[in-house]
Amino acid sequence: MPEKNYYEILGISKDADQNEIKKAYRKLAMKYHPDRNPGDESAEEKFKEVGKAYAVLSDPQKRAQYDRFGEAGTRTGSQGGFGGFGGGFTDPFDIFREVFGGGGFGDIFGMGGTSSRRRSTTTRGADLQIRLKLTLEEISQGVTKKLKIKKQEKCDTCDGSGASPGTSKVTCPMCHGRGEVAYRQGFFSVAQTCQRCHGEGQIIDKPCHACHGDGRVKKESMLDVEIPAGIAEGQYINLRQQGNVGPRGGPRGDVLVVIEEKKHSQFERHGDDVIYHLKLTIPQAVLGDEIKVPTLNGKATISVPQGTQSEKILRMKGKGIPHLNTHGSGDQLIKVHVWIPTKLNNKEKEAFQNLSDSENIHPPKGDKSFFERVKEAFV
Repeated sequence: MPEKNYYEILGISKDADQNEIKKAYRKLAMKYHPDRNPGDESAEEKFKEVGKAYAVLSDPQKRAQYDRFGEAGTRTGSQGGFGGFGGGFTDPFDIFREVFGGGGFGDIFGMGGTSSRRRSTTTRGADLQIRLKLTLEEISQGVTKKLKIKKQEKCDTCDGSGASPGTSKVTCPMCHGRGEVAYRQGFFSVAQTCQRCHGEGQIIDKPCHACHGDGRVKKESMLDVEIPAGIAEGQYINLRQQGNVGPRGGPRGDVLVVIEEKKHSQFERHGDDVIYHLKLTIPQAVLGDEIKVPTLNGKATISVPQGTQSEKILRMKGKGIPHLNTHGSGDQLIKVHVWIPTKLNNKEKEAFQNLSDSENIHPPKGDKSFFERVKEAFV
């Protein structure tokens, strides 16, 4: 199935600002809202599609991931798996209420209708982001890491209710338990979230002394995170429902583990290939040799053919980084550097002088110039 272009869905350009994104969403959401198109399944699907596009493009972090990775960058992985941000897309009707500040479609137009969906009375806990540095060896093999984090947990004193022990919440006197307050603006009736109870419909008359009515306290805990082999800098693991608990019993947020790579003393990573720089003596390059070199999984022997030139690349197939979530691995590339001695004793000088008259010690006639070789390399 081809990926959907969220910019095309909203009818905006890739450099659209937040005001343009919101304006485009408002126009399309009004057009396709199910209350305005009763029984039209295609309109409802379009309404959900528009809400999904807005949920991504209105969030700078999600938008950056979408611009970089496409629709795959917005998907949510399973617990401990490789995934994207957040706990899935927000309900399109919740997005509609948030943008328009009201309840049902009928309320917005003063039609007296009511939405078939009620406003959620719980707030999801915030996501946490952790940056985790890994060595290339850890990335190559995959590893389990224990992470110590501080996060909001349910208050034991009030059992997460936010109310002082022995007391309970009372009905909000401003919205009378509805969570919303209606305002008349000319011909329009607009419902907005109640500022007194923040949409919950209830307030805490006597807050808990331990959490001050929030229902949460800061606690330290340990998390195990499975790092799959082949993960790269900038990618992340989504630990679903391992973040902050929501206020007064709300659902948990996620923990986003963002990967960083430690600089290696011997290897450079290029995609799933690794490069190792090998210094050879003149006799080794001329005569060839069997040399042990380091790899990400221990030592390995490589055959250096006789007559190996400086800057030549030798390949060790399958000795690089495993491909993420699939079979096979990259290669280890050995870049050869022939070392030229700078100090010679008399015996060594004599040996090189004797070689200088040899026919085979000189480059063959008609050998291509340096600039010709460079030109060919870029063709």
